[in-house]
Amino acid sequence: MSDIIELLPDHLANQIAAGEVIQRPASAVKELLENSIDAGARHIQLILKDAGKELIQVVDDGKGMSPMDARMSFERHATSKIRNIDDLFSIRTMGFRGEALASIAAVAQVEMKTRQPKEELGTLLRIEASTVVTQEAVSCPEGTSFSIKNLFYNVPARRKFLKSNTSEYKHIIDEFTRVAMAYPEVAFRLYHNNTEQLNLPGTHAKGRVLDLLGSKVEQHLIPVEESTELLQIRGFIGKPAAATRTRGNQYFFINNRFIRNAYLNHAVVQAYEGLIDKESFPFYVLFFELDPQRVDVNVHPSKQEVKFDDDRILYAYLNAAVKHALARFNIAPALDFSLNADIQQLDAIRVLPNTETQSKVQSGFLHHSFSEGGKAHLLENQKSRADWQQQRTTFFPSMPEAQTPIEQPEPQEQPTLPVGEERAQQVLQWREFLITTLKSGLLVLHQKRALECIVYERLVKRRHQGLELSQQLLFPLNIELSPADSTLLQELLPSLKQIGFDIEPFGKFTYVVQGVPPDVPAGKEQALIEGLLEQLKQESSTWKLSHEERLLRSLSKRLAQPAYLQPEEARTLIDELFACNSPQVTPDGERVFSILPRESIASLLV
Repeated sequence: MSDIIELLPDHLANQIAAGEVIQRPASAVKELLENSIDAGARHIQLILKDAGKELIQVVDDGKGMSPMDARMSFERHATSKIRNIDDLFSIRTMGFRGEALASIAAVAQVEMKTRQPKEELGTLLRIEASTVVTQEAVSCPEGTSFSIKNLFYNVPARRKFLKSNTSEYKHIIDEFTRVAMAYPEVAFRLYHNNTEQLNLPGTHAKGRVLDLLGSKVEQHLIPVEESTELLQIRGFIGKPAAATRTRGNQYFFINNRFIRNAYLNHAVVQAYEGLIDKESFPFYVLFFELDPQRVDVNVHPSKQEVKFDDDRILYAYLNAAVKHALARFNIAPALDFSLNADIQQLDAIRVLPNTETQSKVQSGFLHHSFSEGGKAHLLENQKSRADWQQQRTTFFPSMPEAQTPIEQPEPQEQPTLPVGEERAQQVLQWREFLITTLKSGLLVLHQKRALECIVYERLVKRRHQGLELSQQLLFPLNIELSPADSTLLQELLPSLKQIGFDIEPFGKFTYVVQGVPPDVPAGKEQALIEGLLEQLKQESSTWKLSHEERLLRSLSKRLAQPAYLQPEEARTLIDELFACNSPQVTPDGERVFSILPRESIASLLV
């Protein structure tokens, strides 16, 4: 048999790598911004055209590159950050794999100008599809200017899968925000289609948070500052009033590198237990400083997923730090912790810190709380749990049982109520269900899903009949959003208008709400809009529907708020449901009711 294994050509290998590293314009933006940070830049400009599809340009005043380094930077796995295997586990720079520029050059037309501070001339490089077209000396400012033109021009299949300009620009805003948030001392500017969108002067951490997320968050910021022999935690969390229906304002940084971590997020959410609604998301911008050898950032090409050697102790420290911050601002008492045998056995707890480190952090809250003798997890009981439960009841009364979130089953086809089937007048409400008897058995109905059907058909009917959709507010409402949420809302404005929202831009990231659909309860307008944005963000990758249809379905979910019903109200709801065109399932296909036959009930008692 003939040999069939061959080495891939360089240009093809680079295109395959580009599929992992450069998935969309935002991926290229992230790589270039991180390169500028690693180069020590103090001023960085990001210039875009058509959401990065036509042009991405990053200009910095960093240390620049020599002619040889400029050329070598486009070779695969060429890096100045790693010399041996030990370096790989001591990474403090943003980029280190040596894949980004080679991947970008494989799928775009690239131009780079770079000059080192002491050199009179710089270097100009032009590369197309991994092929060097031009390399020559040129006069240029200190630092580096990197331009990417016509991304994926030679990979039409990948370019076809890019989303709308608004959607791609939103992803770019996300990446830009994360880098700018981590380096407040660096000045950033963002231009899109020849218009300045953001101008961020160098400042301190709080100033950068306000510049990026809006001045409205200032009144809700709670500083977090804790040190231990293992790590330092700093940053800000939000007061419970700052919790929103969108999860956009949540940022974790490990050694200034943005990460996603559901485990650490749970540590923060758990600290807010009882303080915010279960469907709300707390605000936080938190930075962790720890030994790079304790975290592996090389587990994913995007470097947004990391692994920790002791993630459980990180969870415990973070949870305690957030609770302590809330307690110091009289938001919540400091709860006592029970001893956790698993955590007690970790090296981080058993091994005593050195004298220098111990003296540095011994005055910290976490040190006193977790490091008694270097062995145990223990907090002093500053307030009894009984007192705290009483305080919770006073300030956060329980919601009706009908509002308790439930796990929803897989959609299944169910028959409509048979013609001629008589329903008993008495309706029992149990938690989120309404129960009544039929001639043939028992009808069990999910109240919230029934409301979704009713509200959805009411909205659709009103829309098709051309009835008045908007109810004007007596006092217009101003809403300030994050840059990413603002971009999404801007895209949705025409569709929102079609279903009854009267919203107009009022500044870069501020909108004025003058009218809403008639079904929206007074005072719930902002929460509803934030909830719509969050739901659409979470479902945008799976729904293949028009904006208007997605909004109608999302709005029906948000307006369907179950509550305790009087008997007459319960009977009216059931009647309204079976007057709908499709009472069996919600617009999303979830089962609304089930009929338990008399025979099935009888068999339970055999």
